[in-house]
Amino acid sequence: MALIDQGGRIRPGEELDITAVDRWLCGTLPDLRGQPEVTQYAGGASNWTYRLAYESHDLILRRPPAGTKATSAHDMVREFTIQQRLKPAYPVVPTMV
Repeated sequence: MALIDQGGRIRPGEELDITAVDRWLCGTLPDLRGQPEVTQYAGGASNWTYRLAYESHDLILRRPPAGTKATSAHDMVREFTIQQRLKPAYPVVPTMV
């Protein structure tokens, strides 16, 4: 695994409400176990990208940056929809939650 593929410390001002995220994920993925180790990828200026490493799952969370942005910028629903539609043709697309 290359260094670019490894998460690091979360940048100041880009913290997650991990309690709320964990609560939602546990309700969505009932077999999720343990408390997540949360790291952030160094890139991701367009959307902040985090790794949530649970005992049972390794998840990637992407979210738009804080602050003012153009109306169509950082449309996470659009990203989700595109990836869901690509998955049948490209099996390497990750499962979306």
